[in-house]
Amino acid sequence: MALPTSEQVFDALRPVQDPEIRIGIVDLGLVYDALVEESGKVTVKMTLTTPGCPYGEMLMSMVHRAVEQLDGVTEVEVRLVWSPVWDPKEMCSDAAKDLLGIW
Repeated sequence: MALPTSEQVFDALRPVQDPEIRIGIVDLGLVYDALVEESGKVTVKMTLTTPGCPYGEMLMSMVHRAVEQLDGVTEVEVRLVWSPVWDPKEMCSDAAKDLLGIW
């Protein structure tokens, strides 16, 4: 069974939306990295819009579920990181900036 690529992991995460903002977490720039090991373990490094985000656990659970559905994935770790600090002006896609009115 073939392993997913990092790009495929990001694609699987595109539909996952921040429940408060209603914009995809990939477009928001909240997903920093997706590491795929030969064993099939996938580690997603992500952040939240704020450290006190009330939807943090829910969002991490949504990420876990989206990644575990990919073929070849044997284990999923969602690692919450705070560095670099999320900066919407620098990390959001142009589409997300349009929706948020950031320019």
